[in-house]
Amino acid sequence: MKHKIEYTEESKSDLKKLNESQRKIVRKAIDKVAQNPLPKNEGGYGNPLGNKGGYNLTGLCKIKLLKLGIRVIYKVIRTDKIMKIIVIAARADDEVYDLAAKRTGEE
Repeated sequence: MKHKIEYTEESKSDLKKLNESQRKIVRKAIDKVAQNPLPKNEGGYGNPLGNKGGYNLTGLCKIKLLKLGIRVIYKVIRTDKIMKIIVIAARADDEVYDLAAKRTGEE
């Protein structure tokens, strides 16, 4: 069963910064992963994060859009079957992980 997709205010802003073709690709990828957003080690599509860029991002997953150089960081809220989008940003250095840490209070 597909999970409900929720965007944080910051991730909505991230999405608006992309051009229309990038937004379309990102939305399509998010929609696909929402079919089963659990981490890959649990049979889902998500790439679990763990420790990235010196931050403990355990419990978060990412979608890598290699051609665009964009990462989508999300959290699965299992009790409500929600895929909460936290960051949509370029992979540039570890910027996406810095943003994820700030937005989840893991700084």
